[in-house]
Amino acid sequence: MKQSKVNPILHPEKDVSYVKWKVHAGRVLSLIALILLSPLLILISAAIKLSDWHAPVIFKQQRVGKKGGKFYMYKFRTMRLGAEAELEKYLKQNEIEGAMFKMKKDPRVTRIGALLRKTSLDELPQLYNVLKGEMSLVGPRPPLPREVAIYTPYDQQRLLVTPGCTGLWQVSGRNELSFNQMVELDLHYIEQLSLKLDFKILCKTVLVLLFPKGAY
Repeated sequence: MKQSKVNPILHPEKDVSYVKWKVHAGRVLSLIALILLSPLLILISAAIKLSDWHAPVIFKQQRVGKKGGKFYMYKFRTMRLGAEAELEKYLKQNEIEGAMFKMKKDPRVTRIGALLRKTSLDELPQLYNVLKGEMSLVGPRPPLPREVAIYTPYDQQRLLVTPGCTGLWQVSGRNELSFNQMVELDLHYIEQLSLKLDFKILCKTVLVLLFPKGAY
């Protein structure tokens, strides 16, 4: 997908009422979801702990948010302990172009971790990030600092809005898409910000969770 030039008149989240509604609604929905899903969260936590008693259940990783602000994003642990330190030796096996790193059969992923990734259940702890105001339910995927370090000015536009738990990239093929395609989808979302689009993406997310595709 060919990249267009940086848009100098891109002013995302200019609708104050939209931003306020999105923040408040996101926090309320996240709190409700965490309460309703608490039995599932406990079950997943127990399964992870039983698979590796010494490893923490929650994996936190520094990410880059709106306007370059950094925060810790939470996920259920899907890799063995010490996996981050092993990344360097697997970089040459990256299966996605651009700044991101992905492997379909990453040997660092545990058996329970593979299941959680396929169903995207490993992302559930990010609801806590939404409660804290660090993420939205819908928005661009929050990148790693090492990814942002090699961003072009065009790619940097992804950071104009609050990152989200789900977005156009996640419901359009996810890891089956190239990095450039992800950026194009994110910028399309930023240009078309609306409650209608957010609702549409949330509905598609439910279908993606029921019929997983491109998650690994």
